[in-house]
Amino acid sequence: MASPGTGTGRAYIMCFMAECPPDRHLTPLDRLLEQADQALRASFGRPHARRPNPAAHLDGHLVDEDARRHVSGLLRVDHAGEVAAQGLYHGQALTARKPEIREAMSKAAREEGDHLAWCHDRLEELGDRPSVLNPLWYAGAVAIGAIAGLAGDRWSLGFMAETERQVEGHLDDHLARLPANDDRSRAILEQMKVDEVGHAQAAVAAGGSDLPGPIRGLMKLAARVMTSTAYRL
Repeated sequence: MASPGTGTGRAYIMCFMAECPPDRHLTPLDRLLEQADQALRASFGRPHARRPNPAAHLDGHLVDEDARRHVSGLLRVDHAGEVAAQGLYHGQALTARKPEIREAMSKAAREEGDHLAWCHDRLEELGDRPSVLNPLWYAGAVAIGAIAGLAGDRWSLGFMAETERQVEGHLDDHLARLPANDDRSRAILEQMKVDEVGHAQAAVAAGGSDLPGPIRGLMKLAARVMTSTAYRL
């Protein structure tokens, strides 16, 4: 599905509000194997984007070693965040009550897969690596997402919307901290931000409820722990 234009989430909202095909019948073993495959792909696999890299043909060569290490740290955090996003949406899909909500979460995870691939490719260009703690980020996110799904579809969608709002703020911070000459990383993060805004708008349009303040605060605290750790590890 094409990403929404800047300032709109129309395509994503249509995805959430449109009637989705019914789930095929899966046994508990099928779901277990599916979850294991998703975990391995998100944590260890080499991701492949469905959309072209928005940084193609842009310059991003960093001569200064300190700048290269700094940008690598930022992109490692962004990559870890996308691994966690995969886990959240997989967990929420696992416990969603309505088939259309389950499908919406699965679609969101697939769309976030583009971000994962772009960040992975940029880290390779910078001569660096993803976070060694990615399996931990994924496992923790699956558990949190499953709990959000068990709370009910409205709360699960609200959790999705709040997550994407916080990610938007986090991307704004990283964009401000990028070197001025790193057009390549900037293009990736800007497109990621457009997509996250679309996901948040879609979740609200599909009936997501606002989360209580203490829950939002805990989410921010968890995000700070992950970002400060993934920058180095």
